[in-house]
Amino acid sequence: MKRFTFFVFIVFLFSFTVFAVPQKIAYVINGSLGDQSFYDSGYAGIKQLENDYGVQTRVIECNFDPSLYYPSLLTAARWADVVFVISYGFEEELKTIATQFANKIFVNIDTVVEDEQGIISNVDYIEEEGAFMAGVVAGIVTTMTELEGINPQKLIGAVGGDDDIVIRSFVYGYEQGAHYIDPEIEVRTIYVGSWDDPAKGKQAALQLYSQGVDVIFQIASLTGMGVLQAAQEVGKYAIGVDSNQNGLAPGYVITSDLKEVGKSIELVFKDIVDGRYEPGTLYKLGLKSGAVSLAIDEYTYKILPKETVEKILQIQKNVVDGKIVVKEYRE
Repeated sequence: MKRFTFFVFIVFLFSFTVFAVPQKIAYVINGSLGDQSFYDSGYAGIKQLENDYGVQTRVIECNFDPSLYYPSLLTAARWADVVFVISYGFEEELKTIATQFANKIFVNIDTVVEDEQGIISNVDYIEEEGAFMAGVVAGIVTTMTELEGINPQKLIGAVGGDDDIVIRSFVYGYEQGAHYIDPEIEVRTIYVGSWDDPAKGKQAALQLYSQGVDVIFQIASLTGMGVLQAAQEVGKYAIGVDSNQNGLAPGYVITSDLKEVGKSIELVFKDIVDGRYEPGTLYKLGLKSGAVSLAIDEYTYKILPKETVEKILQIQKNVVDGKIVVKEYRE
C-alpha cells in the first residue's frame, strides 16, 4: 500500500511539474510602450496571458537607454518564470543573464540570439512575406492614377527607423512585392536613425512625397507616426506596420503590414503550458502561421475598390500556398 501511495505521489508531482502554468511573466523591451505598433502589439499579448491564464505580468521599458539593459534583464530574471524580451542592442547581456538563470525560460523576439547552452528560444518573423504584400499594395496603388493623389510616376517609398538587418529584410520584401506588380516601379528608402521621433519620420516622408512618391511604407515604430501624419497632410498614401494603423489617418493609410508580436507571445506561452516547449527553439513565423499579414478593413475599402482588394488577397493566398516564393534577405 505504501509503495502504491508513493507511486501515485510521484505521478502527481511529475504531472504538476510538466503542466504547471508559470505564474510570473516579464516583458522586457529596449524601447517603450505607446508606439501603437511593435511594442504595443507585444504588450497586447502579455495582457492576453493575464486574461487567459491568470498570471502576474511585469513590463520593463528601457527607453533606448543602454545603461538600463543589463539591470532591467537582471530584475526580470530574478522575478519572472518566463522572460519575453526584445533585445535590440543588448544581445550579449541577454546571453549573460540567461546563463546565470538557466532554470528560467527566455524567449527573444524578432532577432535570433544563440547562446552556447541553448537556453534562449527565438521568435524570428519572415518579415519579407508581410513586406512583400505591402509592396504589392503600394505597387498596385501607384499605378491607379484614377485615385486622388496618384501621379503617373511609378514611384513608391519606405521610411525605416534604422538601417539594420530587420529593416533591410522589410525593404527587400517590399521591393519584391512592388516588382511583382510592375518591374518598372522604383522604390526609394530613407533610414532616419531613430525609433521614437515622429518629427523625423514626418520630415523623411515629406521629402519622399516631394519627389513624386505616391505611397510610403513606414517601418519605423513610433517615428513612423510622422509618416502617417505627412500622408494625411499632403493627400498621399501610407502603409502602417506591426499593428493595425489604418484608422490613425483614415482615408490615407491603405493597409498595415501586421507583425503579430502579441499572438506570437501567446503561441509560445501555450507551448510552455502544454509541455511542448523546448529551450533553444527557433520559431520561424510568416504568412502561413498568421504571424504576419495585411490589415484589410473598412478603411481599406474606403480607398480601394472591392475587386482590387480581392486581387491583393488572392496574391497573399498564393504566397501562403507556395505558388509565389518570397526570397529572404541575406547579408
